[in-house]
Amino acid sequence: MFEQPNSVLIAGAGGGLGQALVAEVGRRCPQARLLTISRSQPPSQLLQAAANRHLCVQLGRPEAVQQVREFLRRQAQLPEWVINCCGILHDGDHAPEKSLDQCSDEWLLTSMRGNLLTHLHLAQALGPLLSRGNPLLWASLSAKVGSIGDNQMGGWYSYRISKAALNMLVKNLAIEWGRRLDSSCVVAIHPGTTDTDLSKPFQKRIAPGKLYSPQLSAERILEVLQGLKPSDSGRLLFWDGQVIPW
Repeated sequence: MFEQPNSVLIAGAGGGLGQALVAEVGRRCPQARLLTISRSQPPSQLLQAAANRHLCVQLGRPEAVQQVREFLRRQAQLPEWVINCCGILHDGDHAPEKSLDQCSDEWLLTSMRGNLLTHLHLAQALGPLLSRGNPLLWASLSAKVGSIGDNQMGGWYSYRISKAALNMLVKNLAIEWGRRLDSSCVVAIHPGTTDTDLSKPFQKRIAPGKLYSPQLSAERILEVLQGLKPSDSGRLLFWDGQVIPW
């Protein structure tokens, strides 16, 4: 049902996986009008589009809602696919917490802004523009460690908490937009550990064959998206399409 969209929006298009998804959408869906959002201009070799099809905005800030909504209103049509790649795991001063004593309000709130509000604000921008006849496939890139049912190791408090919150946002969106739209599918996808800046500090501990190139992760994600149906809405999916418990 969602195999060949006429318009695709990729948020977080400037990151390693976002860039790979831009390229893969262009390869698989050459007819699709591509819209992109990032904190800065994406690489020109990947985005072959007019300037009015890219928006530079900080999605974690509340003013982004109106900025993105105006950007979408200027387009010839609303996106039929939305892929949100935004997320944060660490920065120069903070790493994933190994224990409760390492948690701080500051970093938890930063994690919520990067992993949850970037997705909430994009949904708030798009939501009022949708009408019943709009087909919509929404995919938020999440993480298996955000699964409450799958958590057997503990640790990584801020990342796990913020990704679990994102997963609940996806579940809520699936219910609300499922009622409002004739054809919708809202999912969260775990892309697997991808060779990007997000995973760089932890790659030495990754088992052989378990670190994937951005190109491979993008191919897998698009393969899953093109096979989705409205009945798949409201799920957390592994990169191969298997369902992960919430």
